[in-house]
Amino acid sequence: MTLPLLWIDAFTTIPYEGNPCAVVLDAEPLDERAMQTIAREMNLSETAFVRRSNEADFAVRFFTPAEEIPLAGHPTIAVVKALLETGRIRHGGGTTEIRLELRDGPISVRIEAEGAGAGKGAVEITMRQRKPRFQQVYNRAVALPAFGLAATDVDGGLPIQTVSTGTPQLMIPVRDHAALRRAAVDLPRYVALRESGDFFSPHLFCLQGATLEGRTFARHFGVPPDTQEDPFTGSATGGMAAYLWHHCVLEEPSFVAEQGHWMGRPGRARVEVLGPRDDIEAVLVSGTAVMVLRGEIDVDGAGRSPVT
Repeated sequence: MTLPLLWIDAFTTIPYEGNPCAVVLDAEPLDERAMQTIAREMNLSETAFVRRSNEADFAVRFFTPAEEIPLAGHPTIAVVKALLETGRIRHGGGTTEIRLELRDGPISVRIEAEGAGAGKGAVEITMRQRKPRFQQVYNRAVALPAFGLAATDVDGGLPIQTVSTGTPQLMIPVRDHAALRRAAVDLPRYVALRESGDFFSPHLFCLQGATLEGRTFARHFGVPPDTQEDPFTGSATGGMAAYLWHHCVLEEPSFVAEQGHWMGRPGRARVEVLGPRDDIEAVLVSGTAVMVLRGEIDVDGAGRSPVT
């Protein structure tokens, strides 16, 4: 049996930039084991599986090569682009609103023709991430060695803290590009930190864009079998925006976030925080996407137990 597969680069309008995502459509026949097997085969930050939904327009599940995650940013943008490309969503111009059923409940997504962050003829896709949760605060002396950094590399008195707008990410605000460039995962220390922590992955960022347009620039790390560094991380970008607004770092609740330039895969998102600093309602993360490949994937055998 084969299923439709699209390869989408998200948070860019240029093929082979931004963050790639494999989107498998009509995924009703696949169980969790099969989806995890396919995600491991794709070997991308995430692979998305789209199915029918009884409570939203579509149901989507996200898998890294190692595990399922509840919410993901660039795969959401990629999924909507794939649905547009295959005619499963009709968008004739103006604004279209849809709902996606994720593992932990639905989210809304807005599609706008030639939106503020899109080029001529493109569409901008905006996901509404969940009300942020501000979670554990980490001791610098414990957290920073996991990334080869010292306490002096962190920006001012800002905390190292887990923030979740759907997936918990560890926010690490560094002083400048130099500190961000020095950051590198110390694997034993990182594994120990993650095992004792409350986050999925770390997001290191500074208040200097990679270009004049950007307000922030970030790096996002993982460890095998997941990818070692993510080109653009939409869920963590939402958490970062909530963190910066909540901790009074930003004067305005909207800005352009950049990531991936040092990897040769530059990406950008428009971000807007909704609500007052002490009671943020949600975060909007907007981006564009481009299709790179369309085909079919053979899913026979994907659910079989691996040979040991």
